[in-house]
Amino acid sequence: MTEQPCPFCEIVAGRAPATVVADWPETFAIVPLNPVVDGHLLVIPKAHVTDFVADPATSATTMLRAADLAGGHPAGSMNLITSRGRAATQSVWHLHLVPRAEGDGLALPWYSGRGKRVAS
Repeated sequence: MTEQPCPFCEIVAGRAPATVVADWPETFAIVPLNPVVDGHLLVIPKAHVTDFVADPATSATTMLRAADLAGGHPAGSMNLITSRGRAATQSVWHLHLVPRAEGDGLALPWYSGRGKRVAS
């Protein structure tokens, strides 16, 4: 089985389109293809890394940029979500910034595996 190119590396290289909302020398933020709410963003390192433990300095810089964006977001309330490994639903490495509002009806996808949802 041939590994697919990283979609974010394709964006960085200019071979794939994206709606870029912020661009720094080492990181960028885009609107995902299927945002779950208005204002949902992906914050992505420009250097390819496999997950958030692969390069702690890159992860820290990406988190710094996500915090910058979240701090200035009008929604105020927000989830910052990342995953490591297929069992944790990781497909490629990035941070999700998901604005939240009381009663928005957006359920987090996590559950305990024992039949009932876990509150965050």
